[in-house]
Amino acid sequence: MHDLDVLRDLAIITGLAIPIVALAHRVRLPPLVAFLLTGVLIGPSGAGLIPDPEAVSALSEIGVVLLLFAIGLEFSLSVVLRWGRSVLVAGGAQAGGMIALVAGAGAALGVPLGRALFYGFLAAMSSTAVVTRAYSDRGELDTPPGRESVSILLFQDLCVVPFMLLAPLLAGREEAAGTDLWLRVLGGLAVVGALVVGGRAVVRWTLDRVVLVRDRELFTLSIGFFAVATALVTAGVGFSLAIGAFLAGLIISDSEYGLQALSDVLPFRALFSGVFFTSIGMLLDVPLVLGQPLLVIGAALALIAVKALVTTGAVVLRGRSLDVGLTTGLSLAQVGEFSFVLAAAGLPLGLFADGHYQLFLSVAALSMMATPFLVATARPIADALVRRLPGRRRAVADGPAPADAAHGHAVIVGYGVAGRYLTRMLRAAGITVVVVDQNLELVRQARADGVLAVFGDGTRHAVLESVAAARSRIIVYAVSSPVDERRGAAVAHEVAPTARIVVRTRYVRSIDDLMRKGATDVVVEEFEASLELFARALRSYELPAARIARELDAVRREHYGLLRGTAAPDLKLDTLKHLGIHEALELVEVEQGAAAVGGSARTLDLRRRTNAIQVAVVRDGVPIYRRDQTFRYQVGDTAVLVGDREALDTAALLFRGPAPPAP
Repeated sequence: MHDLDVLRDLAIITGLAIPIVALAHRVRLPPLVAFLLTGVLIGPSGAGLIPDPEAVSALSEIGVVLLLFAIGLEFSLSVVLRWGRSVLVAGGAQAGGMIALVAGAGAALGVPLGRALFYGFLAAMSSTAVVTRAYSDRGELDTPPGRESVSILLFQDLCVVPFMLLAPLLAGREEAAGTDLWLRVLGGLAVVGALVVGGRAVVRWTLDRVVLVRDRELFTLSIGFFAVATALVTAGVGFSLAIGAFLAGLIISDSEYGLQALSDVLPFRALFSGVFFTSIGMLLDVPLVLGQPLLVIGAALALIAVKALVTTGAVVLRGRSLDVGLTTGLSLAQVGEFSFVLAAAGLPLGLFADGHYQLFLSVAALSMMATPFLVATARPIADALVRRLPGRRRAVADGPAPADAAHGHAVIVGYGVAGRYLTRMLRAAGITVVVVDQNLELVRQARADGVLAVFGDGTRHAVLESVAAARSRIIVYAVSSPVDERRGAAVAHEVAPTARIVVRTRYVRSIDDLMRKGATDVVVEEFEASLELFARALRSYELPAARIARELDAVRREHYGLLRGTAAPDLKLDTLKHLGIHEALELVEVEQGAAAVGGSARTLDLRRRTNAIQVAVVRDGVPIYRRDQTFRYQVGDTAVLVGDREALDTAALLFRGPAPPAP
């Protein structure tokens, strides 16, 4: 059956890609290169395990859709709309420059004008999938070169429709001419504009109601539907599936749901985009490369050099610095995946000379395989070239986005009662807090409270990475789901191994499991209530606050072993309280700012002023009974006083710090 053939091909691709990608990680090669090499090995020119690359074309198209949808989710529609000048000026200059240059060179070599222009169309396109994936893997999509690259790629994708419609004209088909051509182009642009304008309202209205159901699968289904439906609409009016998926991602990213949608899509993107890059590797004609290496490799190098120069000029023309232009130019110096679609349409029209189609496929595949290395080395090469040019400096504004500099903040997953109170206390202490919650109403409430909050599942890698959890000081899970508690502890430990991970749970049996998963502290609600009762009971025996705190910490350090019945009591309470004289005895801790700090019972004239008598002073757990003329109270000392209730209350005022100001 055909379906089983597709599954067999998918099993071959993924099965062989696993060791190759693992080896690529070991030798520090980008995974994208590993997928391309996998395609070369299993394709018609390699082992022939998949003799027909078209057999996986449907899977590869799904990969492109998911890849571009995820890339769109990493941007914002409002931001991209502000790129209008970059899209039109830089994109138009790059595409127009490449077409004019290639067509002029072809005409000089005697190539018919229609065919030369068609070759220019093919050379003008760059690979949206390869470039955006390479930038995404490096975390540089939001840098100036990343934004310029996406702007130019967006213009190129918009050019697919007119290029496809002009192909019959270039082949000399008279019937393709007429006003129908322009009506189709304008109609397609109108549909895309309607998607952008109307899609924002439709998506927000729909997802606002979907999240009320609190069903993660329903949310994922809705996100997938918007991606596929938008891609099909744009494809139906002549544009590519990829540009529709990219627009869907941009629309959703402008709502509160972009982060959660991205985390839902990433696992599928990794699989299907791998299939796409593998299918590109299958196109490389190894016998042709080995038979005519100078021609194929020379043509690929020439294409990369010319395209890098033209793109650099386009970016500089639109007002960017030279180093940004060079970085962008090297990044876009390959043939695009939509060039394959355009080439397939031009082949039956006779727009390729003999042997040129296979040469094009090989050059295109080689240029794509070189892209990850070009992206990785583009910045150093650009910096080196700019330094050699007199009077040229890197623009300070062209540095990376400063958002990545945040660190030391607290990430609170869950903005319920506990999360809300904790957030208020941390902010009162001057600590930056980022809240993550899957309840849209709570996210909006947090934002209304002035807290930075995002909608998303705090147990997902992508969500934690987006809030810079790896650079946080503490991650707190104030959620009520045992499954989310365990998964959150494990994921947080992977994303932020140096952060303190605190998990609140309702169940005693979860303590050991959460600690094994990666939690550094587990707070059990019922035990904390017991400890609070314990503390209040100790206060009734007038024990110092510091001593009570130490006893509570001792119980927590052994993970509530005393309360769970797994540890023997080891509380070191002061036995003076059990001698039956607690009404005449007071243990007062010396606080910061108290009148007693730096003095002694003698200098304070304690007995005459208060009628209380000092029996001893406890410092660092050691009682001091002897009177020493040089003795002075220190913060943290505990004075043991005896006297009647009035005398003790009066004396205690000397050892306490100033009262906090009234709110």
